[in-house]
Amino acid sequence: QVQLVESGGGLVQAGGSLRLSCTVSGCIFDINRMDWYRQAPGKERELVASIIRGSSTNYTDSVTGRFTNSRDNAKNTTYLQMNSLKAEDAAVYYCGVVADGMGYWGKGILVTVSS
Repeated sequence: QVQLVESGGGLVQAGGSLRLSCTVSGCIFDINRMDWYRQAPGKERELVASIIRGSSTNYTDSVTGRFTNSRDNAKNTTYLQMNSLKAEDAAVYYCGVVADGMGYWGKGILVTVSS
C-alpha cells in the first residue's frame, strides 16, 4: 500500500518561512511527478508546484520566486521550501504523486500565516 506522509506545517508569521516534506512509502517502482497542492477555506484546490522526473519544476504565479520545490529520489521525498509567506498562502497543503501510472494523495497539512 502506497502512503504519502506530509510534515512541516504549522503557524508562522507573515514574512516567515516553512519547509514542507512529503515522503512516499510502499511498493513503488517509479515516481514520475511529485506535486504540491493547497486548498484554502471556501476555495478550490490549486496546484502550487510540481517537480517532474526530478528536474523539471513548475510553480503557480503567486508563489514563483518565493517557493522552491525539490526532490530527494533516494528518500522518495519532495520538499516545498516556502519563504516570504503571506496571509494568502494559508491553506491545507497536499502532496500528490504519480507513481507507476497511479495517482496518490497525502492527507494534507495545515499552514497558518499570521499577520
